[in-house]
Amino acid sequence: MAAAFAVTALSGFQGTHPLTGRQIARVMGFGGASWLERPERESEENVEGALDAISLKPGMTVGEVGAGTGYVSLRMAKRVGATGKVYATDLQRAMLDVLRQNAAKAGIHNVETILGSEADARLPAGQIDLIILVDVYHEFSQPRKMLQGIRAALKPDGRLVQLEYRKEDPAVPILLDHKMSVAEARTEVEAEGFKLTQAIESLPRQHILIYTKAAAGK
Repeated sequence: MAAAFAVTALSGFQGTHPLTGRQIARVMGFGGASWLERPERESEENVEGALDAISLKPGMTVGEVGAGTGYVSLRMAKRVGATGKVYATDLQRAMLDVLRQNAAKAGIHNVETILGSEADARLPAGQIDLIILVDVYHEFSQPRKMLQGIRAALKPDGRLVQLEYRKEDPAVPILLDHKMSVAEARTEVEAEGFKLTQAIESLPRQHILIYTKAAAGK
């Protein structure tokens, strides 16, 4: 499983984060798309349980950065319903092509895809109730700029949800640079104007970290 990241990575060394010294992981390329849709994903990650934990409601406007083939985005679309909306953004046009195909097959019409960049997810400013990052933040080559754009896209009471494989647990079978500790995540994300309000450890392999916007000057 971990080997898929190494084989299908888009680029080489991405640098380190200036605050934590964490090595930034390489982005998983389109060649790894099948891994995102693997049959055992639900048993390994309990995606539905994660979505239960973040309290999605009908009518919400939500976003996923690094949406890939839409495994999570399409599940969120069902939860927010016809009166809600999902913005699904990814760096790779091929991923978004598959996402749109998957949405069409499932009869889901409330997902809008966005081709983002390494520095900007290109989400609409001030319109989003919740933005989720599922095993993707650790691959951001420009994490500070990405978080600043994400913060701008959230409503004043909006939430950022970050899922990451637990670096604290050596039994989690993922390459080390594709894991994060709570301490690393909190240090990096809070530095860009967020406050960690909840850490949920109910998933088999991942942290669920929920942030709100920090007050100005804090």
